[in-house]
Amino acid sequence: MAHISFSELKNWVFCPFYHKLVNIDKLKGFQGNEYTAFGTAMHEVCEKTALKQLNEEDQAGFFMKKFLEELISLPDDLQLNDNLVKAMREQGKSIIPEVFPALEDYFEDYEVVSTEERLYEPMDNAIAKEYNFKGYIDLVVRTNDGKYHIIDWKTCSWGWDARKRSEKMVTYQLTLYKYYFAKKHDIDPSMIETHFALLKRTAKNNRVEIFRVTSGPKKTENALKLLAKAVYNITSKRHIKNKTSCSKCEFCKTEHCP
Repeated sequence: MAHISFSELKNWVFCPFYHKLVNIDKLKGFQGNEYTAFGTAMHEVCEKTALKQLNEEDQAGFFMKKFLEELISLPDDLQLNDNLVKAMREQGKSIIPEVFPALEDYFEDYEVVSTEERLYEPMDNAIAKEYNFKGYIDLVVRTNDGKYHIIDWKTCSWGWDARKRSEKMVTYQLTLYKYYFAKKHDIDPSMIETHFALLKRTAKNNRVEIFRVTSGPKKTENALKLLAKAVYNITSKRHIKNKTSCSKCEFCKTEHCP
């Protein structure tokens, strides 16, 4: 069945023609760098620790191994910044011991419900009735009050400012995850809360910051409308260039987008 993920939605919002090149024509756009390698390695550590598949004394070694694997998998023509990679190794080892103590301080008592939970739920909008929404939730926990908490790990440098924390195309990820998680499990949305967990590389202290993102009915409606609009235009083969994004696009002024 046809599906759309949040990353695909972001590509479409960035530029419908860019979405066509990457998601339909399958051209290779951005393929990662030191930052994405670091983020993937940190996600793996958090997932395996949450599932109790990784002991505290093994976390740093696992991170180093996974980070190296991710770096090796990057394109051969990418020139790595050796100083940055060296700093990231130490930063990762500093962040890891703080992750789950921060969760305990934030939620107090909680139980892990799932990690990397797959969403593949039908869209109930008539425009997109033959599409599924696809996603993976980093972590779901349940607290003593019976509420479910969706958590998305985000690696960053020093943190996020107020604009970033409220940016529509940042927070809509959690809005859509909440909606489709509720739909998948038939849970009242009022019993689900969403949070970002920032894993901050360059922070001197408080390297792990968790904060809640609210998604009321109006915000949820707007996110679903945007998702349906994207699917409608994709299925209608309307791939209009967003020229305001050209300066940030790797295909600009190439044979693919002259």
